[in-house]
Amino acid sequence: MGMLSRWELALERRQDALLDKVFRREPVEIIDALRRECDDHAVVCSESRVVVPNAYEIELADSVHRELAREEEEVGQALIDTLARHGEEKGYEWAGPLTVHITDTPSAHLPNGRYRVSSTPAPQVRADSFPAH
Repeated sequence: MGMLSRWELALERRQDALLDKVFRREPVEIIDALRRECDDHAVVCSESRVVVPNAYEIELADSVHRELAREEEEVGQALIDTLARHGEEKGYEWAGPLTVHITDTPSAHLPNGRYRVSSTPAPQVRADSFPAH
């Protein structure tokens, strides 16, 4: 096992610990829901190209969102890294830059009262697509 592999494992353990700390009750459920959302919306373009959405939104019940508000940026990055590893393992191509956005929602509006995961392919905006002044 090389140095890079050990470093990657250490980073992965740190991210998993952070997610466990923040999402005490359902870390595995939310991560699995992100992976499922990615897999369920994969589009096979050719034998060697499978494109998946790149913009994910996690709606959390107010109480859960308040718990993680202090570490929202770190948690968001850990979720992105976890999803990026999943995509790499599956050989997916992202529709654009990968993002995970976390919002709070009244639990009455969530199907399970705790969270909802959704995704969309968000196109990249190219700098040359804006008109010159």
